[in-house]
Parts: sequence; C-alpha cells; structure tokens
Amino acid sequence: MLDHIAIQVADIAASARFYDLVLAPLGGRRTKEFGANIGYGTTGHSLWLVPAAEDGPAREIHLAFTAADRAAVDAFHAAAVAAGAESLHAPQLRPEYHASYYGAFVRDPDGNNVEAVCHTP
Repeated sequence: MLDHIAIQVADIAASARFYDLVLAPLGGRRTKEFGANIGYGTTGHSLWLVPAAEDGPAREIHLAFTAADRAAVDAFHAAAVAAGAESLHAPQLRPEYHASYYGAFVRDPDGNNVEAVCHTP
C-alpha cells in the first residue's frame, strides 16, 4: 500500500550514516540524493530522510523493515548497536505477534523506534 515515506531528522548527515549502516544487512542502500533529502530502498526510494522543518521535540515514529532471514535481523541489530544506537529489544522470536515473528528494535539518532523483522520460520 505504501509507495514511500519521509521522516524529518534533526541532523541529516548523522541520520544518513546510521541508515547507511543498518539498512545494508537488509539489502537497503542510498538510492537517490535530491537536494538535502536522501532516499533509501532496495530498488526505488521507499524511505526518505528530510531535514526537520522546525526546531522542537520530534514525535517518535516506528519503522519496521523486512529482513530476508533471521541472520539479517541479527546483522541489522549488530550494525545499529555498533553505530551507537540504543537497543530497545535484542533479536528474538516474538510469539505474541505470531509464531515465526523474529525481530529486533533500536533507536535511531532522532529517537525513532526502528525494527528489522523476519516473518519466516
């Protein structure tokens, strides 16, 4: 249903460094730079980082990225923690969601809850 989403970030360079590292294990990469905006995807530009339009507190959002397998979820979490992200939930099965839900959750530089999830056994 979604074609793309844009999130406002306080420091575009810091956020780009973070997403460069954590999206790589999931097959994501920078796909376009348009002015100060940076697009990410596997083929297109489904995630955009844009400079925050105003100063002030950001509202937390939750982003969940599809991982091809559980090893990719583990690599995403390891890359995020190595980049200085706070680990919210280490990689593990989350049967409260469904029997094969394997996910990991971290905070990005703007305080957003960012997840990688694999739905296959």
